[in-house]
Amino acid sequence: LQMIIDAGGGRIRGRVLENGCGGGMYVQNLTPHAGTVIGLEYDFERAAEAHDVSPYIVNAAGEGLPFPAEAFDLILSHEVIEHVQDDRAAIAEMVRALRPGGRIVFFCPNRGYPFETHGIYWRGKYKFGNIPLVNWLPRKWRDKLAPHVEIYTRRDLAQLFEGLPVRFVTRTIIFGAYDNIIARFGRLGRVLRGLFQFVERTPLRVFGLSHFWVVEKDG
Repeated sequence: LQMIIDAGGGRIRGRVLENGCGGGMYVQNLTPHAGTVIGLEYDFERAAEAHDVSPYIVNAAGEGLPFPAEAFDLILSHEVIEHVQDDRAAIAEMVRALRPGGRIVFFCPNRGYPFETHGIYWRGKYKFGNIPLVNWLPRKWRDKLAPHVEIYTRRDLAQLFEGLPVRFVTRTIIFGAYDNIIARFGRLGRVLRGLFQFVERTPLRVFGLSHFWVVEKDG
């Protein structure tokens, strides 16, 4: 949470959109720090769940945001873009909805991570779990095993933003999920967090879980 607040800077005190809010966890946690937080969720049942924690929930797709241009100071996209039908259109919509100088705080899965965390399809049946080495396969084979979710290299992401009026403030890879690690493992979790944060400052970060980008709109 603090990483998101810090990445947004003072923009957190303006109008904030969580694009793909699920059940509303981040909407709820960001609200005390923000001016206004609006959550957008494609799945109707999850949107209804999020509405229990905030009245500012919209049920819509990321490829067609139901907001005017330059409506938000900050947009959070947390592990969502890999699930949309048209990721480039979804990126363009976020940029359109940002005010000049506004920022997107953006997380998505890294192809270098040695596990596919969304499961795979094998012989026509879905297999749940963290499946090793799938994302290291040639793209054609990987996409047959995991057609339901996208995966990204740094170059893939750069191509999604190509031609859009933005600059990149931060482009790195993180191991992430620190709060979950601490909640699950306590003191050991804090040690693991320190280890992962150290690795993120080395070339070994290429094996991290997620891309973490902060993207600012020109103007």
